[in-house]
This record gives sequence, C-alpha cells and structure tokens, in this order.
Amino acid sequence: MAGNLTRDEARERARLISVQSYVVELDLTEGEERFESVTTVRFTSVRAEAETFIDLAGAKVRKAVLNGVELDVDAYDLETGRLPLPNLAEVNELRVDADCSYMRTGEGLHRFVDPVDDSVYLHSQFETADAHRMYACFDQPDLKATFELTVLAPAAWEVISNAAPDSSDELEEHHGRHGTLQAARRWHFPATPVISTYITALCAGPYHKVTSEHDGIPLGLYCRASLAEHLDADNLFEVTRQGFDFFHRVFGLRYPFGKYDQLFVPEFNAGAMENAGCVTFLEDYVFRSRVTDAIIERRAETILHEMAHMWFGDLVTMRWWDDLWLNESFATYASVLCQAEATRWGQGAWTTFANVEKAWAYRQDQLPSTHPIAADIVDMHAVEVNFDGITYAKGASVLKQLVAYVGLDNFLAGVRDYFNEHAWGNTTLADLLSALERTSGRDLSSWSKEWLETSWVNTLRPSFTTDAEGRFLEFDVLQEAPADYPTLRSHRVAIGLYSLREGALVRTKRVELDVVGARTAVAELVGEVQPDLILINDDDLTYAKVRLDERSLQTLVDGGIARFTESLPRALSWSAAWDMTRDAEMSTRDYVALVLSGIESIKDITVAQTVLRQARQAVQQYADPSWRAEGLALLASRLRSLVTDAEPGSDYQLAYLNALCAVASSAEDLAFLKGLLDGSTVLDGLTVDADLRWTLVHALVSTGVLGEEDVAQELLRDATATGERSAALSRAAIPTPEGKAAAWSTITEGRLSGALLRSTILGFMDPRHPDLLEPYAARYFEEIGGIWKSWTSDSAQNFANGCYPALAISPETVARTQDLISDSQPPQALRRLLLEGADGISRALRAQAKDASSAA
Repeated sequence: MAGNLTRDEARERARLISVQSYVVELDLTEGEERFESVTTVRFTSVRAEAETFIDLAGAKVRKAVLNGVELDVDAYDLETGRLPLPNLAEVNELRVDADCSYMRTGEGLHRFVDPVDDSVYLHSQFETADAHRMYACFDQPDLKATFELTVLAPAAWEVISNAAPDSSDELEEHHGRHGTLQAARRWHFPATPVISTYITALCAGPYHKVTSEHDGIPLGLYCRASLAEHLDADNLFEVTRQGFDFFHRVFGLRYPFGKYDQLFVPEFNAGAMENAGCVTFLEDYVFRSRVTDAIIERRAETILHEMAHMWFGDLVTMRWWDDLWLNESFATYASVLCQAEATRWGQGAWTTFANVEKAWAYRQDQLPSTHPIAADIVDMHAVEVNFDGITYAKGASVLKQLVAYVGLDNFLAGVRDYFNEHAWGNTTLADLLSALERTSGRDLSSWSKEWLETSWVNTLRPSFTTDAEGRFLEFDVLQEAPADYPTLRSHRVAIGLYSLREGALVRTKRVELDVVGARTAVAELVGEVQPDLILINDDDLTYAKVRLDERSLQTLVDGGIARFTESLPRALSWSAAWDMTRDAEMSTRDYVALVLSGIESIKDITVAQTVLRQARQAVQQYADPSWRAEGLALLASRLRSLVTDAEPGSDYQLAYLNALCAVASSAEDLAFLKGLLDGSTVLDGLTVDADLRWTLVHALVSTGVLGEEDVAQELLRDATATGERSAALSRAAIPTPEGKAAAWSTITEGRLSGALLRSTILGFMDPRHPDLLEPYAARYFEEIGGIWKSWTSDSAQNFANGCYPALAISPETVARTQDLISDSQPPQALRRLLLEGADGISRALRAQAKDASSAA
C-alpha cells in the first residue's frame, strides 16, 4: 500500500506549509510500464530551516532539487512513498524528476489495452490519496493549489484534464529518452483555480468524443472508440443540462470550473469520481445491451451526484477525511432532490432512495464497525474503508430528516451562505452547521449530537390497545436502541393508517409529530378504528427501522402489499418486512411468501429488482438449510411464470429473467435458459443480446450445464473488455473442485487487473457452491494477512471482502475470525472488514433459527 498519512501528520504539515502552485510535465510515450513525471511545486513555510516531506508512490526518483540544492534521492523511501524535504526556506521551489508506474488496480494512473483494437487508454483515480502515484505532491485535501499541466502523448490521442487545453501541438519528430521515434503531440493545460490534489485528473487515449454546450458551459462526453456506437449522448446531455439548471437555481452560484467533461473509462474501480471539470464514470454506464430503467435511473443519480460535488467537495472541501460525509452525504441528498424536482423520475426518486440507499444505510449501521456519520478518521487506511453506507446513505437520510426539521427553503439558504462564505477553501462540520443555524433560526447543536455524533439505527414500533369496537384506547410509538448504542433520538415522523377500500389499500388518516424518548403518546389517534395496516414513518421522513404490528404484517402477507395505490408506502412496507427478516423477527419463508404474492404488483422497476435480490439472499443465507432447496424452487417457479407472462419487451420481462438466472436449478428451468441461449426458445419482445447471453452462460456454467469450452466459445463471440470480465466470472463459477482451485490460484497470484479480480472473486464465491467453497475458508484465514500487507489498498479490500467465507454459515467461522483477530492483531482497517464478515454469519445463524422455529 502507499504511505499511510495520519491526521496528526497532515495537521502538522498544513500548519507548517502553504502550497501555491504545481507545474506538472508528463511524458506518456516512454513505454508500457512507466511514464516520466516532472513536478515543480512552489510553497511557503512558516519558518526557515524547518523540514517536512512530499508524497510520491512507487516511483524511481532521478533527481530532486529544493531551492537550487540537489537532494539525496536515496533518502526517498519507496515503502512509505515519502521524500524528505530538509532545511526549508520561507519561500520554496521544489523540482522532482521521476519515473512513475502505470497501475492496473484502478489507483493512480491506470493503463488499459482494449482487446478489440489494442488501443491504449489511461485514466486517473486519486481519491483518497493517490495523486502522488502520478506526480509528487502534498497529498491531503487542505493543501490546495493551482495545477498547470503539460502532457506529451501519442499524436492520435485525446488528452483531457481539469482545464480545457490552450494548446495542442504536433511535434515533427519526437525521440524519447529510450530512443523511441514516434508521432507525438504536446498538450498544455493552463493553471486551474485552487483545488485539492485528489480532484486533479488526467485521461488520455484515442477516446471517442461528443461535444455540446449549455448555459455557456462547454460539455464533453468521452468513451472508448470501440464503444462509440453505444454512447447515448442525447440522454446523458439531457440529464446534465437538467442538473446544471437545478443546481444553479438552488445553490445560487454558477458552476465554477469552466468546461464540464464526463468520461466513461475502462476498468474503473468505483461508480464515478468528481474530478473538477473532468468527471470519470464506470464504463458499464455505456449500455451496449438493453438495461432496465432502474439502471438508467441509477446512472442519472450518479451523474447528478458528481455534479453536486462540483460545489460541495470541489469548490468547498473538507479539511480532513473526518468530514468525508460532508461531501458524500450532501451529494447523495442533492442528487435525489434534483431527480425528484427536475427530471422525468419525479417523486419516484424518493421511493428509490427509501428502498436502495436507506437499505444500504440500515445494513451498514448495524455492523460492529458502525461509526458516527462524522467519523473519527485517524489515518488514510481508516478512510479507505469508510466509503460506506453510513458516509453516503445514512448521512443523506439524516439530511433529509434535517430538511423536514428546518424546512427546505431554510436549508438551501444555509447552503448558499456556506458556499459564498467558504468558496475555494476548506471547512469542517461546524462551518456548515453555523450557516444552517443562521438561516433556520434553530440551534442545531443537540441535533448534531444526536444524529451526526452517535452510531446505530433506532427502531420504531406501534403500541396500542383497542376497545370492543376496535377503536384505539391508547396509541404510542415506542423507540428502541441496543444497550451498546443507547441513544434515543428526536424523530419527525408521519404515521399513516391504511385500510382496504374496494380492493385497494388506501391511506385514511395521516398524523405528523415528533417522536422523542422511549415512548411517545399519539393523542390524535385515540378513538380511531384500527386499520388494516399501520405505517410508522409514512412518507419516509426520518431515519429509523420500523416494525409492523401483527395485523399489519398479516395484511401484507395476505396480498395487501399488492393493493397499495402509491409506490412509496409499498416500498416502505417492503423495507420493513426485509428489516424484520434480517433481524429474525419474520421468518424467511414468510418473507418469501410475501414476495411471491406481491412481486407482480410492484410498478417501480427499481423496487422490483431490489425485492427480488433480497428474496434470493434470504433463501440462500437466512433460510433454514433444510428448506433452502424448496425456497429456491418456489422462487424459480414463480419467476418462470412471470417471465413468460410479462409484457413483451418490458423492463419486467428482463428483470424477471435475470432473477430467474440467479436461482434456477431444476432440469426444466435450465433447459428453458439453454433454449433462450441457443435460440430454440423464443420469448416475444426479448432480445438475447451480448450481456444477456453472458447472464445465461454464467447461470448454465454455475449449474454444470455448460463448461470451460462453452465459455471460450462465448468469448470468441464477444472478444471485448466486457466479454473478458464475463468470461472470468463464468470460469470461476465452474462447479468442480478443479475449477475452484484454478480460480483461487488466479485470484491469489495477485496479477489480475482490478476489474478482472472483482469478476473472478464474484464467480468464485457463487452462492450455489457452499460445499465446494468449504476448503477455502481455512485458506482465506491463512492468506489474508500477507495479501493485506503486500497488495494495493483497493485490491486488498476486494479480496478481504469478496473472499471472506460468507457462505460457511456456522459458529466455527465466527470463532475462526475472532481467533485470527486475537492472534494476529491485524491493522484496524482489516480488523473492521473481518468483524463485518463475522457479523454477517451471526445474523444469518439467527435468521436460520427463526425460520426453523416457524416450521415447527
């Protein structure tokens, strides 16, 4: 891993120096492994003769000159990535001449060769602290500076950075340091405004480019040339324009970075990255095959999330990674708000938020690694595992709750004041709260303590008695918290009463109130007739798990969940049932029954796909093992009928088929899938395109119907980067001891690119193969320590998470995890991931016991 900068070291370095500018010169014509990087950085020191260090990872330092004095390059520590800088002056100029390494893990400057045409593509990924893999820098967010970039690249390439280039000159003849003669072009990018190192960017290669303009902002879209035909520029530009119009209106400050380029780059190791004016996205968002609208909606949310970062994160930046949530939670909330107010998804965006983001937050917040939203980040290794459901989704949920508390207009007014006061600077949580207090007139200190500085999620449940006529004699909302995290918070909630009327489940009364403490009386409901369903946190105002009373749950299981007339209460009911299943308050077989009866009624494709995914997980991990095969058969049978009965060409037809591929096991179902693959079975409206073919191949390989030769033939048919990843996934899913051994060897050799590593791990850890994976539990615990120490951060996390023996659901796996932690005392970040894995096993054991007891 690169050097592990601590918060104390960062504070001391920021106290000592201020950085004015970087001038970076890169030569990308020198070979496949390394590139030339020359950095000139100008900075001041608060006192002469002080010393500090500059960051530079994985480099060969040829020469370093500080204030005209040549430094001893042998002092550069390759392990920590630090070059000592002794005897500083008050005003300093440092020039570092180095060869840096291209990466294949998605960190730093990533190099990719397109298997379609052998073209080379580069993209950078610097968050959290990987800019110093490309150029020497003081790599922490509060040492902002201007960045001027010169790039020498092959003549046929596009080069894209934070600023628009002011020159691009073809050289008549270029001889590299190694004597290479080739056509080359020198690009120059003028100095940026002051920005943090982690949002600087470089992308280069023969990218396909589409341009437009909106409101005076030049817009660019880029993807690999071999994907050009699939780039749906009109849709992408439409969402981009909607985002700019909305954010300009509500933020009160124009986009600050000139041009706005969005690049879909190969083998990206995240969803997207908010580089100033040069946003990078996962290439999967260029849809070469048909996808459901749920995926298109997710892409739009991602586009708007990164755009919101241009203000919140790039213009105004957290001082240290403790306040990472200020970036991510705000961008998540703002993106959904924009979707709801300015795009075709409308208020349905909040339904997706309730069903996707909040589900992620609730799961993360109940792990042993839970932490406050405003986290305590002591070093870079800690933040690298903190891009989680708390930082993104819980924080956004709490912001939504805050908006309900202070009002949207007051909230946005505070945000505008915050931007105006702190533009181009660095901030902490206190700066944002101060602005919101001024505009709302509310003291937010207690709110901050309750919501931002504590951990875990509260549970809200109804408690009531009724008279002989079924009217409420009393009605209370009970709030619960576990002993280890006893905070009882103040919640702004709505309570909805729903009754069956002419076959529809409709809301007959709504009460909005503040829930405070362990018991809150709801006087307005006394005298009301008990309805068919009571929904605490109706309209999803607060962040809390909710419980359903016995009658409400029975209403849903008996088919009531199919009778809602609105999408949000249906989604909240699904969420409540899922939480109860995960918490062993509802049996898995009852949850599956609910899914089987209600899935066809879901008219929101995102919710439908989420519910189907949760049902599969429930059967594979939470069901009594003796019932698991029956549960999977029930799901498969229902999905098979849904596929054949679905509207031809609809999103639901595709979603049901994808879900069927994940659970099919009977000879009949597998023959159906094989027929779709070879064309002997045809469904009206269904096109078996490249990605769907791979989904079918993977299902048939995983179940032993197809094998290695079939995967090889499919790869010949689809010799693309996506095809290579899909083939890796399918090979690793071959259900034989030899197949698993080969996959494990491929994974642990550590030679795969980040994208191929993720695909191979996913195929290896196939939920259909718990018995085949049994021998690898011990091997995981034997090898994780060495892998964590020797691999890069992203790859090590992929292995630690992806290969944890999550399917070995037994007390022995938990004990083995605890023994490893006790015996080896792993680094805190790895310890966190191990504890999360063990917690998943413990949760599954409790759910399995509940499911078994329900069958008795």
